[in-house]
Amino acid sequence: MSATTETRAKARAAEKSKTPVVYSDRRRAERRLGWILAGPAFVIMLLVTLYPILQAVWDSMFNFRLTAPDDRAFVGLGNYSTILTDTLFWQALGVTLLITVVTVVVELVLGFALALVMSKALKSLRGLVRTAILVPYGIITVVSAFAWFYAFDINSGFVNSWFDWVPGIGEDTNWFAGTWSSLFVIMASEIWKTTPFISLLLLAGLAQVPDELTEAAEVDGATWWERMVRVILPNMKAAIMVAVLFRALDAFRIFDNVFIMTNGAFGTEVLSLLAYRTSIGRLEIGLGSAISVLLFLCVLIICFVAIKLFKVDLAGSQGGK
Repeated sequence: MSATTETRAKARAAEKSKTPVVYSDRRRAERRLGWILAGPAFVIMLLVTLYPILQAVWDSMFNFRLTAPDDRAFVGLGNYSTILTDTLFWQALGVTLLITVVTVVVELVLGFALALVMSKALKSLRGLVRTAILVPYGIITVVSAFAWFYAFDINSGFVNSWFDWVPGIGEDTNWFAGTWSSLFVIMASEIWKTTPFISLLLLAGLAQVPDELTEAAEVDGATWWERMVRVILPNMKAAIMVAVLFRALDAFRIFDNVFIMTNGAFGTEVLSLLAYRTSIGRLEIGLGSAISVLLFLCVLIICFVAIKLFKVDLAGSQGGK
């Protein structure tokens, strides 16, 4: 790839980052109308989500069990101290982070490949291809989890008989009797279901890449990999950040697949399941609320890190002024 094309791409990115966004009267009117239409729903959603969060923070300050609702003792940060010194919490956090990192990375790679296929598909087939890809994402998570569980189950599953030619897999392979095999099935089910969501987000990002830049890079003799790394991916940074952020937040709160397949056995317990088992199973509302608050704080940290890492000005990335 010549220096000319790379200079053009860098100049375009620098121009976007330095040029102040000046909206026309029509653009400002459209933004105002958008807030008027979406404002009521936004306020309602904020109230609906804000109250449970504040209630969880309040309950986490008490030693509170449902079996003795009148026996509430204020302990301040005592519940947090108990949780943060418990190895179960850190083990659940480690498993949650592992699932989040692996699934998001694999889904980004596969989703980008699917996005490239969909962008190159014939116009007559684009609708069919997109619909077919969206089928897994349209299945309810609980239904998908049960389907994967029965597929890998040692008694009712077909995976062992179909793949017994693979080393390490036989008729008596119990996928849910070990930590790593269980996590493999859990992560595979997550990747299968949510990769279409990532692919559509990245497809929208591909549509924002200027054709003149890729054509100029090709004319200058850039290879496919050079065009991808120096032209396409830098111009897709906003779409990639949105995909990573949305998917990481969803993966970090994983519950259904783990609950149905292993119920947290063999070292597969995640933070959401730990909060559920503490609050609902043991009726420890104070401790369960503290775990939920810590889970919420972890989600906020993920948002902060993703935004700082990508350094994307979403307001400046909007098309039209």
